[in-house]
Amino acid sequence: MDDDLRWLTEWYLSQCGDDWEHSFGIKIETLDNPGWTLRIELTDTELEDRPFETVRHGEPAQDLEEWTRTGSWWIARLEDKMFYAACGPLDLPAVVSIFRVWAEVPQKAVH
Repeated sequence: MDDDLRWLTEWYLSQCGDDWEHSFGIKIETLDNPGWTLRIELTDTELEDRPFETVRHGEPAQDLEEWTRTGSWWIARLEDKMFYAACGPLDLPAVVSIFRVWAEVPQKAVH
């Protein structure tokens, strides 16, 4: 599947069915500098204990003028069993893709 947003909606749906969607979920919000945040609750999913190394690109812009000069930026990390990402106004697809790539990588069995 090439469409990361569609993939995310299907991942969300695959978590639903019992109680997860009543207590947890996905939040996408705007930032005032401008930009986006993406929060994905991982509690009670197969990803809740999977390690993730923080990913950074560019430098966060403090306002639209700075963003216009410096361009794309994002940071993605795990925070208390939550995938958290913040990014510039055109970078939401990039952080959704980061989550997807991480979620789809098979984990090695621990012996």
